[in-house]
Amino acid sequence: MAVSKTVRIGITWGDPHGIGSECILKAFADERVLQDLIPVVYGHTESLRKQAQMFDVQVDIRSTEDPSQAKSGALHCVDIVDSLPAPDWGQPHPDAGEFARLSLEAAVKDLAATKVDVLVTAPINKDTIQGGKFKFPGHTEYLASMAGVEDVLMILATEALRVGVVTGHVPLKDVASHLSKEAIMKKTRILQESLERDFGVATPRIAILGLNPHAGDNGLIGEEEKTIILPAVRALQEAGLKVQGPFGADGFFGTGGYRHFDGVMAMYHDQGLVPFKSLSFGHGVNFTAGLPVVRTSPDHGTAFDIAGKGEADGSSLRAACWAAADIRLNRGEHRERTANPLEVSQKRDSERERF
Repeated sequence: MAVSKTVRIGITWGDPHGIGSECILKAFADERVLQDLIPVVYGHTESLRKQAQMFDVQVDIRSTEDPSQAKSGALHCVDIVDSLPAPDWGQPHPDAGEFARLSLEAAVKDLAATKVDVLVTAPINKDTIQGGKFKFPGHTEYLASMAGVEDVLMILATEALRVGVVTGHVPLKDVASHLSKEAIMKKTRILQESLERDFGVATPRIAILGLNPHAGDNGLIGEEEKTIILPAVRALQEAGLKVQGPFGADGFFGTGGYRHFDGVMAMYHDQGLVPFKSLSFGHGVNFTAGLPVVRTSPDHGTAFDIAGKGEADGSSLRAACWAAADIRLNRGEHRERTANPLEVSQKRDSERERF
């Protein structure tokens, strides 16, 4: 929470039948947050006001057509539709998915136009958002496509723990076939660069997890550690990166080994995210490394089971907003340390043109 000046946060509504809007309202219920952050929600102003009354959240909600003119002290909202039906809480529906898509597209458009500084995405239903205009597994793949970037990395982060995953949204039965020495090295390099540029870690220490139980037990429970992961670790070490592994995941997290590292590279989704959420749920942030822009999201989903009941917690979404602002600040400081003024200007222009 090191923000030194106000940052405009473009926030997507997410699935309107989930907890996204409730989390947004609760994240900014404390007016002190609005002193350094200028939140701009993409959705429907009157619906947001009605839900503030429903959830008994006191926050100043203002409609805006130009987010670049939004001022601190209020929660701003851009109307992306003329009207929004009352939520059918907890129920998946194609119309809800279409609204989530429109919200995302509007926010990304303003991000590209620099009307907002960073992007925070509320949870979507990955089934209902699918359609002719959206054919991506989730936010990460959509944003990578929009930015023209092939290699990105999902990082779950708190101040004490940052976990990346090599294979991401891949069925468990296909994980081993998606692993290669090259893939592990590529993702680890992205993690390394992000720790330096986005999180301000001067010399990152990175742990690489194994794939099999007990990291393969020297080949007794699988060969991937010996044939793929260890060669990647050694090649990264030879390249000067401070990496160690492969570690057995259960012992690594169970004994607190993660505390000795700045970042952890897991081989697949649940291997990294289950322990992360067990240790940090409600306070963690999902960050997409490798993009030319800053995008974060809370560490939870639509939570249809509690949607509309007033039980949602805005802590993770608030943390995602603070993290986005801090990462933007860190990138600026890193850019100033590593480039001359002309290169800085050219890089900014180039990144905006790509997105």
